[in-house]
Amino acid sequence: MNIGIVYSLLAYMIWGLFPLYFKQLSHVPALEVVMHRTVWSLLFVMLLLLVLKRWAWMRDLARQPKVLAAFAVSALLLSSNWLIYVWAVQNQHVQDASLGYFILPLVNVALAFMVLKERPRRGQWVAVGIATVGVLWLTIQGGRLPWIALLLALTFGVYGLLRKVAVLGPLEGLTLETMMLTPIALVYMGMGVAQGNSVLLQGDWGTNAWLMVAGPLTAIPLLLFAAGARRIPMTTVGILQYASPSILFVLSMLVFHEPIQSSRLVGFVFIWGALVVYTLESLRFSRQAAAAKSANA
Repeated sequence: MNIGIVYSLLAYMIWGLFPLYFKQLSHVPALEVVMHRTVWSLLFVMLLLLVLKRWAWMRDLARQPKVLAAFAVSALLLSSNWLIYVWAVQNQHVQDASLGYFILPLVNVALAFMVLKERPRRGQWVAVGIATVGVLWLTIQGGRLPWIALLLALTFGVYGLLRKVAVLGPLEGLTLETMMLTPIALVYMGMGVAQGNSVLLQGDWGTNAWLMVAGPLTAIPLLLFAAGARRIPMTTVGILQYASPSILFVLSMLVFHEPIQSSRLVGFVFIWGALVVYTLESLRFSRQAAAAKSANA
């Protein structure tokens, strides 16, 4: 098996199993979990940079205000995505989180069309249309938009778009984002300590250990994904990414015991159908492109 597939699949499996981790922190407010995740992630990536001796990129940041502004926005989107995700897991909305990441590839197609002026192929438009029907169905049945799923898909979709055109790599970009968020996190944590309601004051070393683990759990799958994406076609990456929301959906039923109503399942079927169309169209296009390349060689 191509080692790139192994790296990518491991990244998506870790992301899919995240609810099991956040379940251990269900007694800690979601915002406090995100603040700790920010601080411990920064410490972990700084340690990696120290080991790898990759500091040169920091010297020119002060003279690149546009880069700093872009990463300030991406940091805000990333922290918002983290907060929504943790809140969803802690409040028995794992199915909604799963739906959000099923919708994500189709959001990426729409963003590429609107922002990057890419022209989606006909099959991709069909997939987006089918997914839109599914979202509308869920909205009608629930009496409201599936806002958790849509916010997760939109925040991470726009975040991915910004990172796609960013000048920094995954490790450097995550370092800069967490550097920007950490002062806010430290102020929040300091206020909690001053008011006496911080988890750090409870003396629960088990909880504190779980919070510290957030650092490597955040960085490792990101680095695995980056290593995998460099070794395999983007079509393969797009197909493998469905592993994460699929694991989420299974966990929602088997571990979190969330009921799935038949009317709601219809909406999921539309989303899954859209993904089947998207995947088959991507595979067909990839094979045609490979055949054309071989013919011209």
